Amino acid sequence: MKQVSPIFKREFLGYFRSPVAYVFLVAFLVMSVSLAFSRYGGFFKGGVAGMESYFGFFPWLLLFIVPAVGMRLWSEEKRSGTVELLFTLPITTLEAVLGKFLAGWAFLTLAILLSFPMALTVAWLGRPDWGIVVSTYLGAILMAGGYLGVCALTSALTKNQVISFVLSLGACAILLFLGFSSFTATLEGFLPIAAADALANFSFITHFDAFTKGVIDPKDVVFFLSLMGFTLFLNVVALER
Repeated sequence: MKQVSPIFKREFLGYFRSPVAYVFLVAFLVMSVSLAFSRYGGFFKGGVAGMESYFGFFPWLLLFIVPAVGMRLWSEEKRSGTVELLFTLPITTLEAVLGKFLAGWAFLTLAILLSFPMALTVAWLGRPDWGIVVSTYLGAILMAGGYLGVCALTSALTKNQVISFVLSLGACAILLFLGFSSFTATLEGFLPIAAADALANFSFITHFDAFTKGVIDPKDVVFFLSLMGFTLFLNVVALER
């Protein structure tokens, strides 16, 4: 795993070699804050010093934001032909996959943490429960990693970034909608009830909700970490074949 760090640095710094990264960060923060202060977010209507209205839109916001970051991880390398050059270096496929994934996850984590002025605003307006704030930030970072694992896999399957984005969006949307009772009811029309209920446990929303309530349940942490590990394993298999 000696080569993970150089690949991580190359990929992470690569995000900031063009104005796109800065535009992305600003756009992400503007959209997240705008949604919180909109009539749908109801930040002021809630009358509570908390960040529930801010993080409530995160599963939906990340559904579109993360595929935009992950679509280029491997598809751009394959399109430009640099993936062959990359693997001529003394690195393993696993090291390359981990380095790229960790760089993308670090970039998304930075985007999430840059919302700290929102937390300071809440602290100025009242007395928030910092335990809930911290656990929600942790849940958002883990959820972003879960999204990115899926997007990295789809990016490894195609040379076209647009196709990668569409595949990522579709796969992540399924994992998001599994948490809705109406979607589960639809599945029950094709699958046994036990199977439909089991699939509902793979929803991002199901596992993120606990973090927004200040509960850091090991099963929710394991879910996101397992999803990342499984998708990265498939990523390695896809690249080697």
